[in-house]
Amino acid sequence: MIISPKALSETTLTKEELAEDKRQCLHAGPCGIGQKALYLNSFYIDRMYYVCYSDIERVFKRVAMSKGGFTGKGIFGSIPYLVVQMKDGREKQCNFKIEDDVDALLHRVEIDHPEIPTHSKEAEERLRKAEEEERKKYLKELTPTAEKSVAKLEAARDYLKRQPEKADRLAFCAKQKRTLDAISPTYRLIAILILIAGIASAIWGLYALRGHLMDGAGYFVLFGFAAMLFAMASHVLPSGRSNRRYGEEEWEKALEIQESHIQKADHFPLPAYYAHPVVLERMIRAIKMGRAESEEEALQVVKDDLKAINSSVTVTQKEYDEIVVVKPLFALMEYA
Repeated sequence: MIISPKALSETTLTKEELAEDKRQCLHAGPCGIGQKALYLNSFYIDRMYYVCYSDIERVFKRVAMSKGGFTGKGIFGSIPYLVVQMKDGREKQCNFKIEDDVDALLHRVEIDHPEIPTHSKEAEERLRKAEEEERKKYLKELTPTAEKSVAKLEAARDYLKRQPEKADRLAFCAKQKRTLDAISPTYRLIAILILIAGIASAIWGLYALRGHLMDGAGYFVLFGFAAMLFAMASHVLPSGRSNRRYGEEEWEKALEIQESHIQKADHFPLPAYYAHPVVLERMIRAIKMGRAESEEEALQVVKDDLKAINSSVTVTQKEYDEIVVVKPLFALMEYA
């Protein structure tokens, strides 16, 4: 390690333990999830600090909004943070660029350390009330067919949860493929032209400055670098991981892995492209609410609900978290 992470809590690791744990930790944005500690960033340096899991009281996501985010104007929107509350009362807040990285980290903590709450106290209370309201919608008694369907779906859900990384990869690749497929070739061409213009402007400006050919050559340099940064920040420039072929290949790999996984289960109730615990959970709820009895009917209810969701529909936080995960799976397959 070039820079050894500093402990934020009383429990510390030996130099050897720290080096090995950080080397093997899973990266999630600027933070990391090790076997023995959670690695946190400073404002400038990734994974600069660490906290042993035994010293963590709770860890959760906080989303702040910039002024532009609240007004609908300006270039800034939501700003995601990871908040780590320690048992000694202190709190560490880590800024992230991508909200999905925070979600991925929290999901991993839920799996590896179920004893650590991953919601704030306020969020836990809201979720508790939402679950109570949801249970009120359940039927007091299910038909034998419905009970059999629920048992089968619960067994399938539990089977997928034993290796959640496969379902998570499937959902991620579906979302990635839809994003890459949606990028218009025209936008890519415009970004390339802006990049070329920026490079040409910067080269000419540097050449003019060196040869004292004209006044204001520095503006060409500044414009050139600004144009290049703008083109790169647009995330539409073609690259090894930003093209439709890459998205298709990654999706096919994830689908093949999931197909192989569910073939080992007895009579799995879903095709591989929908094989995600959240889909099964929504199917179970549909049956418990009396909206379906069989697995086929429950799947159709899930499809209809997801089709009806758009930007004008208000949903709970729990449902929103589910929708952003599984809707790309259904949209990619055109709800087949």
